[in-house]
Amino acid sequence: MRVIDSHVHLVQYIAGTGAGGELRSIGGGMARYANGDTVRMIPEVFGGDSVSPEQILEVMDQNGVEKAVLLQGGFYGFQNLYTWEAMERYPDRFTGAAAYDPWSKDRDGIRRYLFEELGFRIVKFELSEGSGLMSCHPDLRIDGERMEEAFSYASERGHVIVVDIGKCGSGSWQVDALREAVLRHPETRWVACHLLAPSSRDEATFTEALKKLALPNLWFDLSSVVHNCRPDAYPYPKALHYVELARDLVGADKLMFGTDLPSALKEDVYQNYIGYLEEAESLSDREKEMIFYENAERVYFR
Repeated sequence: MRVIDSHVHLVQYIAGTGAGGELRSIGGGMARYANGDTVRMIPEVFGGDSVSPEQILEVMDQNGVEKAVLLQGGFYGFQNLYTWEAMERYPDRFTGAAAYDPWSKDRDGIRRYLFEELGFRIVKFELSEGSGLMSCHPDLRIDGERMEEAFSYASERGHVIVVDIGKCGSGSWQVDALREAVLRHPETRWVACHLLAPSSRDEATFTEALKKLALPNLWFDLSSVVHNCRPDAYPYPKALHYVELARDLVGADKLMFGTDLPSALKEDVYQNYIGYLEEAESLSDREKEMIFYENAERVYFR
């Protein structure tokens, strides 16, 4: 079966920013926030404090993954140039999104460089209150003037807009505002990350959100569904239940396989993230073809 991983991160340097302030490497794949909190950023299998395109390709090749979508966010820190260089070096394997802060004073100059000079055609906005834009802009509204201007800029140029609205129930989890933004730009392809990041306790809230977001121009990647449904041992019945629910509510043609590599390898081997969907008897072969490859190919690579 052909596979595209629709949610992967490169890490040239750990340069994150979040609610705890700046996040910087302290060695061995670990990092510390300015408030003193520490977190493992890079799985030990990568052997250091960075994750190169070649290391990602090695994992992909070992698991039969044809292509990947390189995304960015505040957790690792923006990696725009590093992402672009990987796309240039391996154009048959990678596409990727640019990321920027719409509150930047030289927002126009940043966008000119990213989208006109470098030529990015995908933009990623991590909005979460933990490590996304809301961690620095606590009053952020998806339906606010600043974000709407950013969405309009992307929409007018035919860019794909990728959004991470954070964990289910958090301050950034503004489902109604996201719905209105998607409806305002019906010709734009939108992607919501992590299948809206529900925990195993959020089924009712998650169900209502999916009903609101069953829109013709909005897709969902399945990265970190397993992580957010912990504890859930392989073959991840809790995560699979949410995938089945999403299939029923928005359609298999709106779901895209993704892992959140490299952080996914902190918890399990890559093959299991493929396996729990590939082996699921509740998904038809045709649904698996769409989820593993066809949907991401249509959204990101055309």
